[in-house]
Amino acid sequence: MASSRDPLVISFGEMLIDFVPDTSGVSLAESYAFIKAPGGAPANVACAISKLGGNAAFIGKVGDDEFGRMLVDILKKNGVNTGGVCFDMEARTALAFVTLRKDGEREFMFYRNPSADMLLKESELNMDLIKQAKIFHYGSISLISEPCRSAHLAAMKAAREGGALLSYDPNVRLPLWPSHEAARSGIKSIWFDADFIKVSDDEVQFLTQGDPEKEDVVMSLWHDKLKLLLVTDGEKGCRYFTKKFKGRVTGFSVKSVDTTGAGDSFVGALLTAMAKDTSIFDNEPKLREALAFANACGAICTTQKGAIPALPTATEAEKFISSSKAK
Repeated sequence: MASSRDPLVISFGEMLIDFVPDTSGVSLAESYAFIKAPGGAPANVACAISKLGGNAAFIGKVGDDEFGRMLVDILKKNGVNTGGVCFDMEARTALAFVTLRKDGEREFMFYRNPSADMLLKESELNMDLIKQAKIFHYGSISLISEPCRSAHLAAMKAAREGGALLSYDPNVRLPLWPSHEAARSGIKSIWFDADFIKVSDDEVQFLTQGDPEKEDVVMSLWHDKLKLLLVTDGEKGCRYFTKKFKGRVTGFSVKSVDTTGAGDSFVGALLTAMAKDTSIFDNEPKLREALAFANACGAICTTQKGAIPALPTATEAEKFISSSKAK
C-alpha cells in the first residue's frame, strides 16, 4: 500500500457506472442483461495507480444517490484518496451503456442530462489537495460543458502553480460532444499545457485526420513543452516520442474479452513509474522498461469484463510478463 509520503498522482474528471452486456457481440437492443461496473477513465487511472502501489487521489463529482455512494466506496476500497470528491444533491450519477462487439471493442450510449460530474464548480475544488500533486492527470470529457470546464481549467492552473507535471489522455468520446469539430477544438484547447500526452492510434487519426502510422502525422501533435508523447496501438504495443529519442515497445497478445479500461491501466502504470522517478523522460532504457510493464497492465485489463475489477496489481503484472513472450 502506498504511504502518504509517496509522490501524489491526482486524477481529475468523471466517474460513472458502465452497464456492460453479459453477452459479448450483441447490440444494446439484443442484450437481455447487463453487468454493473464502475467506470470513468480518470477514476480508472486513480484505481490503477493505487493497485500498483502508488499514491492516488481522485477529484470529481457524483450524484448523492446509491450509485454515487457506491462509486466513492469503490475508490476507498481501492486505496484512492477521496478528499476531492463532491456529491451533487440534484443531479444523478452518470450512466453509460457499453456494448462489447465480438472483437471486444466497445460502443457507448450515455445518460447525462446533465449528470453530476458535469456540474463540478471551481468553488468546490479541494485546492489544498491539488497543490500536493506531483502529477495531475485529466481527460477531455470534463471540458465539454460548464461549470465543469472552468473547474477543470482552474484545477490545472493550481496544479501547475504547485509544481505538478500535467498528464493528458484525451479519451475521445464523440457521442458526448455536440459535433466532431467541437470535439477536435475542445480537445486541442488545452493541448499545449501538458507535459505528457497519451493518445491511441484511432485518436491520432481523429485529431489529425491523417494516417496514424506515419511519423510526421503523429509529430504534428508534438509541442515544445512536451516531455513525452505516447501513441498506443492496441495489442501491437506503443510508440514513444521525447525530445531526445523515439521508438516502439511491442505489446502482449491475449484473448481480449473487454477493452474497457485497458488504456487507463496502461496510463496508471506509467504515471506510477513517472511519479517515483521523473528521470524516466531522459533515460530510454528506463522508459522502455516502464512501457513494457504498462503494456502488460493494459493487456491484463482486457481479459475480464469491467475496468476497475480487471486492473492488475504489480505482482500480477510481473507474473504475467515472466510467463508471456512479447509479440
